[in-house]
Amino acid sequence: MNESDFNAAADLALAALARALEASGAQCDCEFRGDGVLEIEFEDRGRIIVNRHSAAKEIWVAARSGGFHFRPSGGQWVNTRDGTEFFAALSRLISENGGGAVVLRPDY
Repeated sequence: MNESDFNAAADLALAALARALEASGAQCDCEFRGDGVLEIEFEDRGRIIVNRHSAAKEIWVAARSGGFHFRPSGGQWVNTRDGTEFFAALSRLISENGGGAVVLRPDY
């Protein structure tokens, strides 16, 4: 996958995450900036930052509980450490960070 294809695929995933968050009723605000960064902010001012990392061809997630890297595999994004699917991992992280119990699903 070249850089342009990666950026397009990662931006689709980030936009789908933003839409899923809005539809979920999660207790957080999200802002998808056009530069490949999605910021999720909670009432206590905690944040999760999700961004594409073109050089590594990964989506990176920074949360209170640590950093996570996701690579494309079989039509989804999977955690490079434990194979967890991207939307399942973000559902857990958002729930843990005070966003309420949410289950996020991609719409692409």
